[in-house]
Amino acid sequence: MRLDVDAVTMEVSGARLVEDVRLAVDSGAFVGLVGPNGSGKSTLLRAVYRGLRPAGGAIRLDGDDLHAMEPRAAARVLAALPQESAAEFDFTVAEVVAMGRFPHRDRTAASDREICARAMARTGVAHLADRGVLSLSGGEKQRVLIARALAQQPRVLVLDEPTNHLDIAHQLDVLSRVRDSGLTVLAALHDLNLAAAHCDVLYVIDGGRIVASGPPHEVLRPDLLATVFGVRAHPVRHPETGALQLLFDLLPPTNP
Repeated sequence: MRLDVDAVTMEVSGARLVEDVRLAVDSGAFVGLVGPNGSGKSTLLRAVYRGLRPAGGAIRLDGDDLHAMEPRAAARVLAALPQESAAEFDFTVAEVVAMGRFPHRDRTAASDREICARAMARTGVAHLADRGVLSLSGGEKQRVLIARALAQQPRVLVLDEPTNHLDIAHQLDVLSRVRDSGLTVLAALHDLNLAAAHCDVLYVIDGGRIVASGPPHEVLRPDLLATVFGVRAHPVRHPETGALQLLFDLLPPTNP
């Protein structure tokens, strides 16, 4: 399923945070959205997963306006992992993952259990099924929420900083599994090296506008990273995969 963000503008409390953004995620592609803090990444993603309604433009799934869809129908094809997903009640891990099945309530309970079990196994939380979520570490909770999104069996997956709280092994594992899922994925990522290693295409957002897009090796140029992120980047290649990797240091201070 193809996802299109078509000239989307976002306003919150009278402030325009996103301006005329256009991006496309081809069916089965993994597209990354990168940019500095406050650049508009999360605000844009809230429009994509229907948390906010755009002030202008449209979000389209295979040409259909996402915000015109009935909520249950939208939830059957698009799942999201927001940046902040606070748990206030001590549901068990199995119960939290099962919440992903709500849009499919016409399915059999046995089928739901099998789907949830597979989602927990894929994210490495099956052994936590009977634990209360309030007893989990931040990284464990994050993997449980990813399992819930996968249990929803979407065709499009929207992720806002999915590697938050995860150690490096789980960061690599989760992103590899997402990439291999066959889903259409749009993810906001802070770690540019993870983005370069896993994404097919990157969009760079700064000041609410897209300032660059394309394959990671074309987008993550030292001059652009200096302008957008304020760092000096030194590109290298991974010795085994050949993927672009970046070493960083601060830009030298400018003379007054």
